[in-house]
Amino acid sequence: MRYFLDTEFNGFGGDLLSLALVPEHGDQDYYVVIPNAGPYHPWVEKHVVPYLETVPRNLLNRLDRVAAAHDVAAYLGNDPDVTIVADWPEDIALFCRLLLVGETEIVDVRHMRFEFHRTPGFSTARNSQVPHNALHDARALRDHLLSLED
Repeated sequence: MRYFLDTEFNGFGGDLLSLALVPEHGDQDYYVVIPNAGPYHPWVEKHVVPYLETVPRNLLNRLDRVAAAHDVAAYLGNDPDVTIVADWPEDIALFCRLLLVGETEIVDVRHMRFEFHRTPGFSTARNSQVPHNALHDARALRDHLLSLED
């Protein structure tokens, strides 16, 4: 199955703050917020931080980085054919970096593919119910890309 990915991070090259995976079919969305120890980039402080927890209560996970990595692996664990879809390269990079839980160790994930879709003229934030929230932005990305397939 395809899972549409979005992340929020602490400025260019910054730490992962939240991650969402929205499946192509069904309503089993995944969302996690990862605590940030350092100061926030000013733009992130204004446009992202206030909305990090603006998700349905049953979807809100607050986990440290290692626990989040294992949680993502468990979420994807029953799907033998995972494809992660994103419209921003850094989202894929941060997702892959999250899977690393040690210098030579990754969480228990099976085979997966990645698809990058450049979306000129489309903004997940402008089309999101809650702009700059990874869950709502991932849903907007899913809806947009699926609409192109119809």
